[in-house]
Amino acid sequence: MESAGNDRRDAALGSLAVLPDELLCAIVDLLQPTDIGRLACVSSVMYILCNEEPLWMSKYLSVGGHLEYKCSWKKTTLSRLSLCSGNSELEQKARHFDGFNSLFLYRRWYRCFTTLSSYSFDNGHVERKDDLSLDHFHSQYDGKGPVLLGKLAETWPARTKWTIQQLVHDYGEVTFRISQRSPKKIIMKLKDYVSYMELQHDEDPLYIFDDKFGETTPALLEDYRVPHLFQEDLFGVLDYEQRPAFRWLIIGPERSGASWHVDPGLTSAWNTLLCGRKRWALYPPGRVPGGVTVHVSDEDGDVDIETPTSLQWWLDIYPHLAEHEKPLECTQLPGETIFVPSGWWHCVLNLETTVAVTQNFVNQSNFEHVCLDMAPGHCHKGVCRAGLLAVPGKSVRDIENHPAGTMSAWNHNDMTRAEKRLKGSGSVRASNSANQCASFEFSDVHESLENQVFSYDIGFLSQFLEKEKDHYTSVWSPTNPIGQREAREWLRRLWVLKPELRGLIWKGACLAISVDKWYACLEEVSACHSLPPPSEDEKLPVGTGSNPVFIVSDNVIKIYAEGGLGYSAHGLGTEVMLHWFCNLIKSNATLTILITFLMQLEFYDLLRKVGSPLINHIPEIIASGFLVYEDGVYRTVPWDGKGMPDVLAKYYPLELSYANSCFPLGLWSKQQFGMDSSTECSNKPIWPYMVTRKCKGDIFARVRDTLSKADLLNLASSLGVQMRNIHLLPLPHGEPLPKPEDNNVRDSDPPEWKQVISTLNGRKNNIKKHLANWGGTVPTVLIEKAEEYLPADMSSLIKFVKDDDGDSVYTFPCWIHSDIMDDNILTQRSLTDAKSTGDRDLEKLDAVNIIDFSDLSIGDPLCDLIPLHLDVFRGDIDLLREYLRSYQLPFLRGKSNNDIYKSVGNSKFSTASYRAMCYCMLHEDNVLAAIFGLWKDLRAATSWEEVEHLVWDGLNRYQQSSPTLSS
Repeated sequence: MESAGNDRRDAALGSLAVLPDELLCAIVDLLQPTDIGRLACVSSVMYILCNEEPLWMSKYLSVGGHLEYKCSWKKTTLSRLSLCSGNSELEQKARHFDGFNSLFLYRRWYRCFTTLSSYSFDNGHVERKDDLSLDHFHSQYDGKGPVLLGKLAETWPARTKWTIQQLVHDYGEVTFRISQRSPKKIIMKLKDYVSYMELQHDEDPLYIFDDKFGETTPALLEDYRVPHLFQEDLFGVLDYEQRPAFRWLIIGPERSGASWHVDPGLTSAWNTLLCGRKRWALYPPGRVPGGVTVHVSDEDGDVDIETPTSLQWWLDIYPHLAEHEKPLECTQLPGETIFVPSGWWHCVLNLETTVAVTQNFVNQSNFEHVCLDMAPGHCHKGVCRAGLLAVPGKSVRDIENHPAGTMSAWNHNDMTRAEKRLKGSGSVRASNSANQCASFEFSDVHESLENQVFSYDIGFLSQFLEKEKDHYTSVWSPTNPIGQREAREWLRRLWVLKPELRGLIWKGACLAISVDKWYACLEEVSACHSLPPPSEDEKLPVGTGSNPVFIVSDNVIKIYAEGGLGYSAHGLGTEVMLHWFCNLIKSNATLTILITFLMQLEFYDLLRKVGSPLINHIPEIIASGFLVYEDGVYRTVPWDGKGMPDVLAKYYPLELSYANSCFPLGLWSKQQFGMDSSTECSNKPIWPYMVTRKCKGDIFARVRDTLSKADLLNLASSLGVQMRNIHLLPLPHGEPLPKPEDNNVRDSDPPEWKQVISTLNGRKNNIKKHLANWGGTVPTVLIEKAEEYLPADMSSLIKFVKDDDGDSVYTFPCWIHSDIMDDNILTQRSLTDAKSTGDRDLEKLDAVNIIDFSDLSIGDPLCDLIPLHLDVFRGDIDLLREYLRSYQLPFLRGKSNNDIYKSVGNSKFSTASYRAMCYCMLHEDNVLAAIFGLWKDLRAATSWEEVEHLVWDGLNRYQQSSPTLSS
């Protein structure tokens, strides 16, 4: 029985009373809503802790979805989860308890109910300018410091139209995105959001921060225009769907705001306020604000920032900062535009209800910084955000003790006295003090920087790049503004469309993708094979693939680099057959690159020998060999794939039977090759290369939108014929493969399939983690049901019941391309003869070529349908039917197709849709993102059978007739 009075906490919590209130709140936050309800009945203090509004706000945000606020977060959450009724205790009067005090809860309550009207207008430390010429802006502020600009928005319709009342009148039913630190997306109708603003008392109120407002409400884009100072945006050469998010509509109530951050990708930004007032705080690059902790992943450079809310920082941290530690500050008024340069830390607090628009951009001033931020590695990303704190054992010395000019961001002429004082705040040292808690843990120690002062100069920052990483193929941080494929396309487009900036673009490409290294390789190959030297237009790689590819005149030079030399990675996308082999030699990615290259040579040789018609639809090989880097010089070793070249023999000794074979490093010998190889060669700079004749036509990805439905059907038909030719090619014969060290792979399993089974079983055994790694792509309910959907043993997908003689019946594998996507298909159009059409001359698609066989492997031909249907056909069932009509091969093939179908009967493992769905779930790439993107209704699916039926059911109707088709 509890006792009243001052000791209520101890009596109410019992043994838990030793825990501080903030820890108790954190523990309660881990519970499910139903459990929180039960816990609230335990005692009065638990009742208080379990009814805190921040707790129920957190519970709702973990659910996400369309939000309709119902006066309190507890009511809103329980209603969303259908856990309350109209007559619930929620309608009762609040309970009151004496004898319990909590400083932690009081401070949180204070932040929820405080008002900010006491923040009066002030000049602050940020300069105000009414008008600037473009030259003045570039010379004084761009890349140097923030500035508040007036008059830029005077003529905008938004200056009078973007009031809360008018926006609700015009767009009240429109749904907008909410920015909140939540794993789930929150959306609200504008009228509901305004209602929420009027009712809420949240410490960190929900904040409309919508980067898609231009698509949902395009009329808003007509109400403003990009100010003349910021119109250069080099991301503008990308198609809209390729470029990163760059513009946001921002609406928020008093106390809302943006906590401390550096804008993504080191871009610069402008922000125009239309109504209300905003308080800004800013620190220069490399200066971590007090109360903020920065973590940098030493795997991919992903940067995670731990920061209090904007309001909490202003109330709890700012007052305790010494004068020389305080940031630049200003209060932004309606009609003013603030410019935030690349790399600057900033924090924003709304002093009253505000409406604003902001855009990020890349211009000549920050282009190299953006390219640097894209590069793989971690140390340089940490240094860009936290200065020399990111370097172990180093500290930034007092700027006053060093010559002027070491921090150019503070050295423009119009600095105020306060800014000069802030210059001294550069004396940031790694410590455990409350006001300086940036922390980094890196395993590698950079070269000596004893006498170096942090500078945001690109020359200084680039010295922290990890030079040993191959920037073209190493893993990039998921927080990069664009992915690797998009970055390669971006740089290539800039090179073509902005020839006047090629000097700058080259510098950026060297930082992001090490283009200087690959261009040196290109020059060596061209010289060795008497190819024309590359022109200025041909200096950058083409395409978006993971290997550098150059087009020189009518020749295509491809350098095999994917996997990275000396970097732990799976090989050159060898999806099924090579995956297990790569796991054995993760530290020796050179072997994987090499073997994949050799498989292609073997494949091309086979095409010639059997006279496959496919030879007319793939590039002709002109030359092949190895690039070797020794003593600072690249040299070329030509090789046709036959016999063992000396450059490899000294590193990779093979048994004589393999060394003397036609393709000693081909498909079947790779297992022996891997086992006998020396690990000391894993970092040898050796890259296979291939020179092919350029095929005519345009990449399908670039012309897709110009093609008619008839053209697309013709494409699907042509692809069906060509994939049939690939899948009919005989596999090369070789010595039996060793059995993988996998208990799920038995001696009785077909030898051609052993490695495939091993790989698939490995992924199946880790399926929940495998699917969760896609970052929210797959609904949680489906992740939980994945194990029960997949077969217990992956051999069930290719080996079936015993036949009449008691032998296991299984299918034959075949060559598979593994990567038939829209950028690996070339299309060519021509004019038809008007006489034959009886009409005017019409363009039609009359040729389709397949390129990029670098992901060749052996496996189930159904695997090739996955990229075809999801990427090339984009789920169009008509295109899939046309493909199958011309493909004319059964999906299950063996010594006797009729015996296979007779043996499998009605087994679900033989069903094409089931097998295709299993391959999608176990795929090395995130193909499920494409599925849930194309069929958005599947986000609500509760079983994998639903997904299978909607995406792949068309295959079953084809399969019913396929046994009658000739193989």
